[in-house]
Amino acid sequence: MKIFVGYDIREDIAFQVCEHSIYKHQPQAQVMALKQQDLRKSGIYTRDIDPLSSTEFTFTRFLVPYLTNYQGWAVFVDCDFVFVDDVAELFKQADDKYAVMVVKHDYTPKEGLKMDGCKQLPYPRKNWSSAILWNCAHLSNKQITPDVVNSQTGQYLHRFQWLDDSEIGDLAPEWNWLAGWYQEPQDGMPKAIHYTEGGPWFKEYRRCEYHKVWKQNLREMLK
Repeated sequence: MKIFVGYDIREDIAFQVCEHSIYKHQPQAQVMALKQQDLRKSGIYTRDIDPLSSTEFTFTRFLVPYLTNYQGWAVFVDCDFVFVDDVAELFKQADDKYAVMVVKHDYTPKEGLKMDGCKQLPYPRKNWSSAILWNCAHLSNKQITPDVVNSQTGQYLHRFQWLDDSEIGDLAPEWNWLAGWYQEPQDGMPKAIHYTEGGPWFKEYRRCEYHKVWKQNLREMLK
């Protein structure tokens, strides 16, 4: 089970807690930090710095099929996730007829700032790409080469425009549970909490929804 977690130097502690939460529930997982700096050093990622990118992994997430040599299934998640269930349950939902499987949020945040002072930009299919169950071997995903990732627009990539809509499968909100957006129990119960607007590692979000879950994982990790 390959899990690629987006890495941003500004949110190193968020990555560490996310990694811990995955291994806590599934010791057999293979967690890999998707570090832009390493991808640049290897010559895989050459895209110019985008001033509108809120994280270092805004575009690198789309390299996952290439990094797996277009084989098997893999998961990508942003670093601001905490898993509260076994990621193996997510892999069990893999359906070979789909190129990707995502939570198809109907999410329109208020305009303003989020996290580390980054501008909150509403756009169609917002947050669909923050957790992706990738069918890396799917023929359509072989179009997503490093050249494409390095040159295509954010709209093209984050809206999965290289795919037909029929190739985008559904996941339940529990696997990309937007803190402050979805509500228990009417939307279900979270299996992977996403602190999309800011998590407890930022001073101004120390008491955000589900802050105790994140802090508990932090304490466990530090032990």
